[in-house]
Amino acid sequence: MTFKELEHKINQYQSEGKKYFTTSSFQSHSLVLLHMLSKIDSNIPVYFINTGYHFPDTVAFRDKIMADFGLTNLKDLKPLTPKNMQRDANGKMFFTSDPDYCCYLNKTQPMDAVLMQNDIWINGVRADQSKTRSAMKVEQQAPHGAMRLHPMLDWNSKMIHDYRKEYQLPDHPLEAKGYFSIGCEPCTRKFDLDMQERESRWYGMNKTECGLHTDLVK
Repeated sequence: MTFKELEHKINQYQSEGKKYFTTSSFQSHSLVLLHMLSKIDSNIPVYFINTGYHFPDTVAFRDKIMADFGLTNLKDLKPLTPKNMQRDANGKMFFTSDPDYCCYLNKTQPMDAVLMQNDIWINGVRADQSKTRSAMKVEQQAPHGAMRLHPMLDWNSKMIHDYRKEYQLPDHPLEAKGYFSIGCEPCTRKFDLDMQERESRWYGMNKTECGLHTDLVK
């Protein structure tokens, strides 16, 4: 989807009185969508799923990008379950013993509640990121009667790189330290050349998605 196509969609949502929002992990490749949205509606709600496990660098970068892009409506989305209750029967944190359930508590469950209150989720998934995402559509139903819009679905890594270069968008500070796909600190490792793009997340586990793009899509 081009900038003009995205702008047309958002203008349509506004004319129909739709409640729309976006989410961002504030990774380098996520900035293209945020940058385009900032030029269309600087007051769009930007949800940051604050699991409490993010690198401090990511939180600081989030605040810098919001200010630099002129985005004014940051929503810090936190889990409903306190951290001291996110332990299994043996006392281990779920991110070590049950990472799927950890992702559910810290990401999927709170985002499900957001979908109940909104009509459109503008999401930056790309088809070239994983097999799961390659099967998605630009417009796709979500729970609670909401709709997902995937304007970056047909973009590839070269297109992302070229846009970032044209507009001189910054790199996430951890990239210089060898990180590439950056999520929660306990489940993220430095990138190796033999990895696929998202394999530095949940490394060594049979897991490539947190649930946001599997459980919250129809």
